[in-house]
Amino acid sequence: MNDVTRILSAIEHGEPQAADRLLPLVYDELRKLAARRLAHEKPGQTLQATALVHDAYLRLVGADDPGWDSRGHFFAAAAEAMRRILVENARRKAALKAGGGRERVDLADAEPAMAGPDLDLLALDEALAELEAKDRRKAELIKLRFFAGLTIEQAAKALGIATSTADSEWAYARSWLRVAMLGDEPDGPDG
Repeated sequence: MNDVTRILSAIEHGEPQAADRLLPLVYDELRKLAARRLAHEKPGQTLQATALVHDAYLRLVGADDPGWDSRGHFFAAAAEAMRRILVENARRKAALKAGGGRERVDLADAEPAMAGPDLDLLALDEALAELEAKDRRKAELIKLRFFAGLTIEQAAKALGIATSTADSEWAYARSWLRVAMLGDEPDGPDG
């Protein structure tokens, strides 16, 4: 068991100082993920990578019984926390604009954790929530790849599935999101 997994276990068992020992071990990796994600936000983004990491970390260690059972599970939770913070930030900004200024964008060329500056996070969040209601694993795969920047192999390991399964589900989920974000009615995740 590595140090991160051991500390995650200590946090789960209520050890008071365990959370303080976790941040130094994961900070650099979380900061890189946040910086990569923020580098592809729309111009004028005011949220900094350091702030995103700190906000996400506070949400993670402040959660009641997070139940992390591995390093992959922790980073999946971190990706979800970062996604929520970015979406909340986008909603705040959209609320300031008349009509919100939403625009649907084609995800055909989007790369994991490398969205272009014109990606509408609110539209992505809506589509992702719809996919999650239909197929949680495909939605988790999108979060791990897109928000955490994990490779197919890393995401497959975090989800406990074969790389070939992750690869085919990634292709399907990406296509499904593209259709959903264009405003069409996609079929369910299985057809």
